[in-house]
Amino acid sequence: MSGRIAVLMPGQGSQFVGMGWDLAEAYPEVRRLYERADEILGVPMSEICWEGPEERLRRTENAQPAILTHSYAVWSVLPAEVRTSVVVAAGHSLGEFSAYLAADSLDFEDALRVVRRRGELMADSGDERPGGMAAIMGLDPAAVEELCASVEEGTVVPANYNAPGQIVISGDAEAVARVQDLAAEAGSRVIPLNVSGAFHSPLMEVAREGLQEALESVEIRDPSFPVVANVSAEAVTDSATARENLVAQLTSPVRWVDGVGAMLAHEPDRWLEVGPGRVLAGLLRRIDRTQKGEAVGDPTAVEALQAKKSKMSGES
Repeated sequence: MSGRIAVLMPGQGSQFVGMGWDLAEAYPEVRRLYERADEILGVPMSEICWEGPEERLRRTENAQPAILTHSYAVWSVLPAEVRTSVVVAAGHSLGEFSAYLAADSLDFEDALRVVRRRGELMADSGDERPGGMAAIMGLDPAAVEELCASVEEGTVVPANYNAPGQIVISGDAEAVARVQDLAAEAGSRVIPLNVSGAFHSPLMEVAREGLQEALESVEIRDPSFPVVANVSAEAVTDSATARENLVAQLTSPVRWVDGVGAMLAHEPDRWLEVGPGRVLAGLLRRIDRTQKGEAVGDPTAVEALQAKKSKMSGES
């Protein structure tokens, strides 16, 4: 049923009010996981996820632990045969922490505390040095890089190489606005993003020390399967490199297109997006039309995997 599985873990922006409620209703272990999250963080994370309001859930310090908890909740109820068939994983930005959690590199409590702290640091960085982000559609990477380099006042850089023709820029608000104008003049469709800071840019430098301290305070083990890093687009199999990359990720671009290429080298038969939404499944299709991702984020999707497992077991 499973074959060789690649797992994709979503990042910030995939959150929605009500996320995880249906899983908690269907699986007692998921409800207990959310109760643990409330206790660990000392905030009503389950209430924030299930009831919102949206503005509260969208706050960086809440969205990041909310997404990690949802992804791990789904992962924890997947059939064992699926989990043991994973040959490679990757997560988009925050999702990289979820990937290491699934790979047993991190304990849930440690991962939750670290991503909560990461969210706080990133939000504080946005307050200290306000910035912005925007998606540039229809231009190739070299063209976007050239536009960013042409802006002399302020900092603006490519932050997410999400898919062919979809690159997110990040930096000082005025510099981002200037690149948006230039991209529009070049025929690009430009989408300003509703974010609290200039993520994956040099403006996040002030958050690095705090995140490094948070990561040094927890145990990180070698992952049980390779995790492709956002920073290098290379498969990571040791804890030291994982720790280093998770810090560097703050100020470095997410090389998602190259990362999917590295995952393809592991020859997966199947791609599962584990967590809220289906953004990464959509990006996968844009990167390689021969591949198809399955979004697994609710009881119906989990039960479909279980049903396939049972069917295959009956046939064997």
